[in-house]
Amino acid sequence: MPESKISPQAALIYTMVLAAAADREMTDGELRAIEEMIVFLPAFHDFEIASIAAIAAGCTDLLAKDNGLDIAFRRIKSALPPGRLRETAYALACDVVAADGVVSQEELEFLELLRNAVDVDRLAAAAIERAARARFSPIESGH
Repeated sequence: MPESKISPQAALIYTMVLAAAADREMTDGELRAIEEMIVFLPAFHDFEIASIAAIAAGCTDLLAKDNGLDIAFRRIKSALPPGRLRETAYALACDVVAADGVVSQEELEFLELLRNAVDVDRLAAAAIERAARARFSPIESGH
């Protein structure tokens, strides 16, 4: 059975939903980060916002299937051309993981699987991860 094709924007949404679900708990911070990225980022210019729920549901439905994560990764990779958009997907996933201020072991493992699945090299991934940490670092009280 051939893989279902998804748009580049749907692939980015899949990536964010998978990142939020990696630790089996979607926090308010993660959901807010996803919403803000979809509204403000250039990758989602001219994207039909009303289709978010259906795309997210399609992604979460995959997770209930055998090899669902592998199928999702294949769909993401085939929808995104090599290079910048794959790095964008990885960056969005890192931002979602960092959004609630706590990064679990499951989330770290998910990021490694994603990086390998979409062929983001280690150096680029390290820079993207560091940038996400910097963006989501809280201001400590007393400073």
